[in-house]
Amino acid sequence: MNTKAVFWDNDGVLVDTERLYFDATRQVLASANIPLTRDEYVELFLRQGRGAWHLAEQRGIDVEEIDRLRRERDALYGRLLGEGSHAIDGVEEVLATLHGRVVMGIVTSSRRDHFDLIHQSSGLLRYFDFVLTAGDYLQTKPQPDPYLAAIARSGFDADECIAVEDSERGLQSALAAGVRCIIVPTTLTRECAFAGAHCVVARAAYIPKVISIADR
Repeated sequence: MNTKAVFWDNDGVLVDTERLYFDATRQVLASANIPLTRDEYVELFLRQGRGAWHLAEQRGIDVEEIDRLRRERDALYGRLLGEGSHAIDGVEEVLATLHGRVVMGIVTSSRRDHFDLIHQSSGLLRYFDFVLTAGDYLQTKPQPDPYLAAIARSGFDADECIAVEDSERGLQSALAAGVRCIIVPTTLTRECAFAGAHCVVARAAYIPKVISIADR
């Protein structure tokens, strides 16, 4: 079946920001004497979509202090995002190739304020028909809600859509919504298992080669 809509994850797919979120989370947890390794981050954030604040709860840290730590992490992440453009090399060329041939949307678990910071200088948003961020659906990835919302926005059936993701939780979210999924692994996720993926490609440049698009 020809692909009529392409849904793009943001962090790790369009922009190289996942490592910044890891760094911000790790630094703030370390200030509370809670270590967070790379492997733990991949498991808790990129597989389970659970986050790491339960690690603080297990250390007996109260809710008010956890909320403070979360705000500190979010502020630090925001400062890191403001330090320059984070667009991944080669992505804009792919978007330009697909623009006007398919409906395209961004489907992310990022907060809207962080998303706006990320894209204030990326130059990528002009290629997209819509954006869905945290708050535009009830449950985040790996639940299907983000992609069910994207299907509804696109106006097409699930089997006419395809997602581009870099993580297992994103893959699970897309598949649960009935959407095929292309995986472009990052340095954080390249060792993950991607059972059920439409395909796994080394970089975004290959995406137009692995989806079928009817000429308009």
